[in-house]
Amino acid sequence: MAGANFLFNNGTISKADKLLISPDNRSFRYGDGFFETIKVVSGKIILADYHMERLFSSLNLLQFQHPNYFTPEYVKENILALAKKNHHDKLARVRLTVFRGEGGLYDVTNHFPNHLIQTWELNPANTILNENGLVLGIYKDARKICDHFSHLKSNNFLSYVMAALWAKENKLNDAILLNPYDRVADASIANVFIVKDGVIKTPALTEGAVNGVMRKHLLKFLREENMPVEETQLQVEDILQASELFLTNAIYGIRWAKQLGESGYTNQISSLLHKKMIRPLL
Repeated sequence: MAGANFLFNNGTISKADKLLISPDNRSFRYGDGFFETIKVVSGKIILADYHMERLFSSLNLLQFQHPNYFTPEYVKENILALAKKNHHDKLARVRLTVFRGEGGLYDVTNHFPNHLIQTWELNPANTILNENGLVLGIYKDARKICDHFSHLKSNNFLSYVMAALWAKENKLNDAILLNPYDRVADASIANVFIVKDGVIKTPALTEGAVNGVMRKHLLKFLREENMPVEETQLQVEDILQASELFLTNAIYGIRWAKQLGESGYTNQISSLLHKKMIRPLL
């Protein structure tokens, strides 16, 4: 994956190696902020409306105060401009990070949404369904909380970081995180779906799952197609007894898993969904 040469910071494009974060930055100190991970294909932001909806909903929930110029159009225009400048506009992964500025825990300087956009070239393999099924594990040393903010892509990502490290150490492709009630929340970089008894199921947002844009797109598609789907509580036993297990996120779309522990899975539904739902986006 090629590195980016430029980034966009608070209205200005500059060299990517420029130092930007103060030691007093609240995101650095406290994880005070959130981020969006976005896919660009042929100069187009995939699922742009869902990303902008989540972005501005997160701004309001975290009590940022954005100026009038900070609109969905402003954000989208600068994402595409940066991708083009970095020669990544054909196929790119974009990260938009939003964070509060300097200050201690109780003495915030202001609530302006500092924003940083970065782009990276994506491998074309990210546009096709994985040929080899993923091998997953369940990470139990951290719990994904279930509260008013747990559905956000927060800059405080420690539980996911440790889950990803654990997965790599154990030669796994990803790890599933549980909530405080020992039920499934999501994976380290994706939402979790299963097929059990002919019904497609995913953890409800109240279970601690991130409000993924691909998750939202898939749920809408399934309901429009009248396919049986539930946002519900998933026990570990539900996953172990499922016929299929697959993950979704904005970059990969859908990836199917072939194994979790001693349980094995097929990819009949996930393959169908990739063909009908992911390919048309590209």
